[in-house]
Amino acid sequence: MTRGTKAAAAGSTLVVLALLAGSMAAPEPAPPAPGRSEPPMVPVASLVSFDSCAEALAELRAAATESVGPYGLDGGSMRLGDRAALGGESAARALAFAEGGATPPDAGPEYSTTNNHEAGADEPDLVKTDGRRIVTVTGGVLRVVDPATRRITGKITLAGDDQSLGWGMQRLLLLGDRALVLAEDMPDAAVGWARTSRPAGTARLVLVDLAGPPRVLGTYRIQGGTVDARLTGETARVVVRSVPQLWFPLDPGGSDRERVEGNRATISEAGVEAWLPEYEWTTGKERHTGRVGCDQLSRPERMTGTSMLTVLSFDLTANQLGDGDPVSVAADASTVYGTATSLYLAGQRPGRAIKPNRWRPAMDDQVTEIFQFDVGSPGRPRYLAAGLVPGWLINQYALSEWAGHLRVATTSGDVWGEGRTSESTVRVLRREGGSLVPTGMVGGLGRGERIYSVRYLGPVAYVVTFRQTDPLYSLDLTDPAAPRVTGELKITGYSGYLHPLPDGRLLGVGQEADRQGRVKGVQMSLFDVRDPALPTRLDQWHLPGAWSNAEFDPHAFLYQPDTGLVALPVEAGIRLLRVTGDTISEIGKVNHPGRHDNGRQRWEPSWPILRSLVIGDVLWTVSDAGLLASDPATARRLGWVATT
Repeated sequence: MTRGTKAAAAGSTLVVLALLAGSMAAPEPAPPAPGRSEPPMVPVASLVSFDSCAEALAELRAAATESVGPYGLDGGSMRLGDRAALGGESAARALAFAEGGATPPDAGPEYSTTNNHEAGADEPDLVKTDGRRIVTVTGGVLRVVDPATRRITGKITLAGDDQSLGWGMQRLLLLGDRALVLAEDMPDAAVGWARTSRPAGTARLVLVDLAGPPRVLGTYRIQGGTVDARLTGETARVVVRSVPQLWFPLDPGGSDRERVEGNRATISEAGVEAWLPEYEWTTGKERHTGRVGCDQLSRPERMTGTSMLTVLSFDLTANQLGDGDPVSVAADASTVYGTATSLYLAGQRPGRAIKPNRWRPAMDDQVTEIFQFDVGSPGRPRYLAAGLVPGWLINQYALSEWAGHLRVATTSGDVWGEGRTSESTVRVLRREGGSLVPTGMVGGLGRGERIYSVRYLGPVAYVVTFRQTDPLYSLDLTDPAAPRVTGELKITGYSGYLHPLPDGRLLGVGQEADRQGRVKGVQMSLFDVRDPALPTRLDQWHLPGAWSNAEFDPHAFLYQPDTGLVALPVEAGIRLLRVTGDTISEIGKVNHPGRHDNGRQRWEPSWPILRSLVIGDVLWTVSDAGLLASDPATARRLGWVATT
């Protein structure tokens, strides 16, 4: 495998942008290194606000008219960089032991927390704990479990008369005695297929007070679906993606050209409200409605008119959710990355022309758009900057903000054909005015392969690419103008998730493979990365033919630093492992009761375990059927709390 090469990019003088307003500037692209075909740096981008609703409507209509095809708008098709395109985004992150160890003496026993990508930016998940209680949400029901008595102490059905809420996935954020539940109302698929390009769902939020018996303080609904959310301080920011409410005529007998003309006529008659999401919020018996205003809408240089991103802000200490103080961008994004002070939205930039049934984007279309917002203060986020980089992201772990710079890892090129031209690059950007300007890059990683995982640890990064073998690259990003590859380890298989350990070690969860790249079952690798020039694998745990959900959903992964405990999801159960020094050993298995289990005979497979967490010296595992308490040192069952 060829080692990476590096290049530096020159900036340009940029115009400082006001909130959600700006202009376009283009720095000189970085010259490729000798003998390389590195894609040039893409000109930087910014957002532009609309002067009026009339201007917004004219531009949205024009963009949608160019985008529409015979069967509606293209915004629902698979694109490189979308989670669906790559087999699943790490929409939820790993549960790991609380960084820093012990909790205050009056806060109860030590407990695991969500292993967020960044400290200070909590991410929603299926279960949360503060050590005193475990809060879960499944099937439209929020439950509170007392880990001391191992009993359900509170329960509330969130769906009410609307049973559709119980079928979707729900997640929650926890702040003191407040829980914010994020859910989706299921769309009417039949109507959506017949009348629109995609069914329009509704994102639903529910604020629950947990000080006593759980009770609903307020609700919020908005057209669209939740992309992700972050909790910084006492403010939750929820990112919603919506599509235009355009009802295209169904003409089974017409030609494609006739259908396109009919669809364009529909667009020409639509009002601006077709693009601006409508919302409703309630508190007690009060009900309020509204719509995102044109004065809070902006656009990038290039847009398709097929989607809208809205960032909502909620104070979780208030007794109601309010209107969410929405801010919208006429763009698309599939990845949300947050820190304690910044929120980034990233997704593939739309191509210059929409080509139906094209599933391999041209190189010019493989560009990721990134928007940065300031969330360091309560209330509405403040738009800071936008940028463009070649290629597409694997997930939010491909992004990292450090020392005033944003690091971005992408893959570009053809990763499917026989003559694969793909390669991966890590770029460093800095904010100048309203643009994210490239300062340097290191490319040539994994030619003919794509990125499977990325982990940044301060000035160091680790990147895994794969096709037939797994190069683990170590990179030094100390100098943002001259990032460089310092080491490479080539082994079979790949790691789809990387987790840092103390003492210069790294865990990788993925699949073992043969020399031809055929996967052979789940593996967990223990790497020594103390020497940047010589990463090595110390040990490996492998189960032939099996798979782990942690590869795609690291929230399902648990690591406890003080004991070395790893709770690794393997198929429907959990394998308890222990990492000690340079070895991995197996403790045992944890499984939940079968769906028809009389204690002696299991007639159906056990309920899949979705999450693991630790409170004190007890391991808790969570499934749709209930919560199981186990001894993490032996895997012995201690108690069962049924929820079905």
